[in-house]
Order: sequence, then C-alpha cells, then structure tokens
Amino acid sequence: MSVAAVPPTETAPLLAAAGLSAGYGGIAAIHDIDLAVAPGEVVALLGANGAGKTTTILALCGELAPLAGEVRWDGVPTRDSLTARARDGLGLITEEKSVFMGLTVAENLRLGRGEPERALELFPELRGHLRRRAGLLSGGQQQILTVARALAAAPRALLADELSLGLAPLIVQRLLSAVRTAADRDGVGVLLVEQHVRNALQYADRVCVMQRGRIVLRGPAAEMAERIDEIEQSYLAGPAS
Repeated sequence: MSVAAVPPTETAPLLAAAGLSAGYGGIAAIHDIDLAVAPGEVVALLGANGAGKTTTILALCGELAPLAGEVRWDGVPTRDSLTARARDGLGLITEEKSVFMGLTVAENLRLGRGEPERALELFPELRGHLRRRAGLLSGGQQQILTVARALAAAPRALLADELSLGLAPLIVQRLLSAVRTAADRDGVGVLLVEQHVRNALQYADRVCVMQRGRIVLRGPAAEMAERIDEIEQSYLAGPAS
C-alpha cells in the first residue's frame, strides 16, 4: 500500500509529528511517523494490536522521548513532559479507565481540571449517579465518566486511546459522538486511536492506518470508507518490529 503525503489543512496543525521514531530501550517501535491534528478535526489512527498506535500516543503526549524526528505543539518543537503539555491544553485518555473507584462520581469530576457542570452538559446521564461510588458503575459508565472529565477540562487537543475497548455498541456511539461534538462545537483537535474501522470512519475527518510501526495508508474518511477491505487486510500483517 502506498502512503500519500500529509494533506494540507485549512487550519494550522495544533499537534504534529514529523519524522517521528520512538520506542523502548533505545529500540524503535514506530518509524518515521508524519501526522497532524488541526483544531476542530478528528483524526483516526487505525491498526491491529501491536501496530504502534499506543506508542505513537505516548510519544505525542511526552511519555516517550523521540529517538528521531520531533513532536510539534502549536508549530513549535517540544520535548515537554506530559504534565507540562497537559497544562498547555493537551488531554489524554488511556486504554485504562482513569476513575477513582473509591470516590463518588461528583468527587471524580471535581478532581478534573474543568468544571463539573460542563461534564454534565456533555453527559447528562451522569447526573443520576453523582453520589454513587465510581467503583459501582458499569464499565461503560466508568468510561463515560473518564471521557466526561477529560472533555470538561476544555482541552485544546485530545489523545484518546481505544475508547471503545470492551464496550457495548451503544456506549461506543455515545462516547464517539461526544468527542465529535467537542471537535465541532469547541474546536478540540482529536487523535482517536481505534481498532474498529467502521466506528472510526463514522466520526473521523481523516484516517491514518498503521502497520508494523509505520503509517501505510492515509486519507479523508469519506475516501477511506471505500477502502475498508484494504484497511482490514492491513490488520493481518502482524505487530510492529
């Protein structure tokens, strides 16, 4: 599969990788990654388990130092820590549900950087659970709480790693719809890591497909919807080397 050049965006990228390689113990797991996320757009990063998606997220957020290339924030190369990038408006949702199980829903929301009421506007279904301990919520409700708290902080950019992992289709649609709303209404730039191709294509503006640590296919979501078989075939290629 051929890789097209990164297409120009109408708005300057907020978060970008240029020739980025990163990995563990000095050994690269991702190679020569070029991607960009502009304000108000959702970019889906697709690929099989082991393709390098999470490593890409960790390098973009500052948890992994580049072995080559660079990460740019507002067009400026950065090696700031995750904490520093978070203060400047970078949100991160990891694969693990980041809720405090012993605290109530209301207490979890107050621990975030944003306003709890903003979270409840996005997810009004949480109002009936404010006094309930998060550990008593279902897995889907815990993920809703995780995403609500992240979006309540009004991030400028959001990195979301496998929001749909292990969740029922209706919950997945609810989460991805909220992320899409945040992009459209609030101008949040979103990099959405997903395994499920059709879920991502429904909500993304652009798509990048990873295979063995490299981006092997990219394009507008509408165009990529016509190449689902090609994308899914890439999932058979095996993990990153």
